[in-house]
Amino acid sequence: MTIRKGEAWGEPGALPRHGVPVRSDDEAMDIVTAARRAGEPVPPLGLLGGDLCRTLGGRGDEGRLRSEEAMTFPVDLGEVLLDGTLHFFVAHLVARRAFWLGRGVVAMNAAWLGALNLGPKAHPGDGLLDITDGRLRPGELLAARARAKLGAHMPHPRLKMRRVPAEQFRFERPVPVRLDGRPVGTFQDLSVRVDPDALTVVV
Repeated sequence: MTIRKGEAWGEPGALPRHGVPVRSDDEAMDIVTAARRAGEPVPPLGLLGGDLCRTLGGRGDEGRLRSEEAMTFPVDLGEVLLDGTLHFFVAHLVARRAFWLGRGVVAMNAAWLGALNLGPKAHPGDGLLDITDGRLRPGELLAARARAKLGAHMPHPRLKMRRVPAEQFRFERPVPVRLDGRPVGTFQDLSVRVDPDALTVVV
């Protein structure tokens, strides 16, 4: 059930026997993609690394996943149509050119993208994606990156941020897209949405 303000979220619970430990966001994405395309349930995922794991306070301790200390959470799944083809992401989508030149779009399900806190208000169980869309001048990039490490890059006059369940984007020409840190190609039309409580994860 999608979390509401003031409600407790998650519960004690170890990774079940059929659960799958994963060490990165893109490894989790692979398991989700394979299950969804086969029409099968996604198994519970034990998070041992990656930005979703960090957002949930995971320690990267595989022994903890099977112990009484483990916590189990229902989390959202990001879905995106890239020029009409369906893809999935567990932590984030990034559509940008090299060095963040020109327009860029970031959709965050997790709070972190590497060292950058690009989704300081993002919550992987709220049924929303935190989307930032805009274009920074070259002289603004370094300062914005420094502030983003603390999640203080917003508000910014050339960046538009919104928290939404779905959004569509069209670029003037195809732009490189990364899902959970992995390059997946260049695309012009992006349609993103969130599938609430689609996954069970353990940290």
